[in-house]
Amino acid sequence: MNNTFLSRFPVRCVGIFTLLTLLAGCNPAQKAVAPIELTRETACSLDGMTLLDFPGPKGQIQYSTGAPDFFCSTTEMFSIYLQPEQKKRITGIFTQDMGKTGWDNPKGSWFDAKMGFYVLDSKKFGAMGPTLGAFTRREDAETFVKQHGGKVLKFDQVTIEMVSMSGSVLHDEPM
Repeated sequence: MNNTFLSRFPVRCVGIFTLLTLLAGCNPAQKAVAPIELTRETACSLDGMTLLDFPGPKGQIQYSTGAPDFFCSTTEMFSIYLQPEQKKRITGIFTQDMGKTGWDNPKGSWFDAKMGFYVLDSKKFGAMGPTLGAFTRREDAETFVKQHGGKVLKFDQVTIEMVSMSGSVLHDEPM
């Protein structure tokens, strides 16, 4: 190496570091999203039902547009989330922990749905019939299964076939 290169090496490093710092500023850090608490006016994005009028865990999906979708049940939440044609950019997905709130009148207890455990095929119904019980702790989900039946799944084990909304509460007509 020649002395000219070595004499300019620190200047080049500073220049490269400055360029990388400026480029990092072009991609602002994404704001952390938090669940939105339900009010008496919060309605289901799919059917307009008032969420607070029904039992079982509710769901919400937040998008990069800032406009959230709210759901009467985890079944509806998953059915939208798992659609292959889902084009909106999701920034957060939340549901309520049934280990921390009552099934019949759930309040608060929101958590990142991707971190949860879900009970499929229990005897407990949500707003539109069968739904998945949602829990932050596997132990709570297993206790729920002992009381109400079903099977414990992780978030990524829930499939679109499990949350099909192809029938009404009586499963006699398409929704």
